[in-house]
Amino acid sequence: MRELTIDAFPNVCRTLYSATLSDILDSFGYRNRWMHHTIRPLSPEFVIVGRAATMQIAEVDEEADAPYEMLIEAMDSLQADEVVVIDCNRSDRTAVWGELLSNAAVARGARGVVMDGLCRDVARILGIGFPTFARGTLCTDIRGRGRVVAYREPIECGGVRVNPGDVLFGDIDGVLAVPCHIWPEVLERALEKTSVENKVREEIRSGALLRDVWAKYRVL
Repeated sequence: MRELTIDAFPNVCRTLYSATLSDILDSFGYRNRWMHHTIRPLSPEFVIVGRAATMQIAEVDEEADAPYEMLIEAMDSLQADEVVVIDCNRSDRTAVWGELLSNAAVARGARGVVMDGLCRDVARILGIGFPTFARGTLCTDIRGRGRVVAYREPIECGGVRVNPGDVLFGDIDGVLAVPCHIWPEVLERALEKTSVENKVREEIRSGALLRDVWAKYRVL
């Protein structure tokens, strides 16, 4: 069974797809681990995988004396190969993520960010290639509109409960949160399924009937 190591994450990005992981989670009985379809990558080429570093943001109506205090704490706590996962309660009032936070995350070794809210500085984020998944974009700053109220605590993002340390995987098809205790087995089976799918693809392209390929591999 494969271990959840730092070296494994880049290979997972190159090899797996969210659809394959979704199928494996279904087979394990975890049928509701995908986030809402409105959470999209800023670039179709972005793929994200890593351990969840959770954060929760609440709306506010006035500016605090130290508006970024807990946000700074959360960002400075990031570790290599973590994915920032932000519960924004689907707020449309403010952009909760931008270029400077992206650069801070890169410096800490983070692998990307997923949020059920909005981001800004899109051109600059794309320029540094930091995998960012959000519901949309907006120019307004979080100051006086929202603040971090908790981090490294269980949250709900995009309709999915995410615990710190769960494994996030996202691509153009969507974002999944895999409970950390089943990740090694999920990864093993997903890689096996990908290998079989490659054989199925090759035989279909060679002219085999779909019915015959299905009967042989039971994969579709």
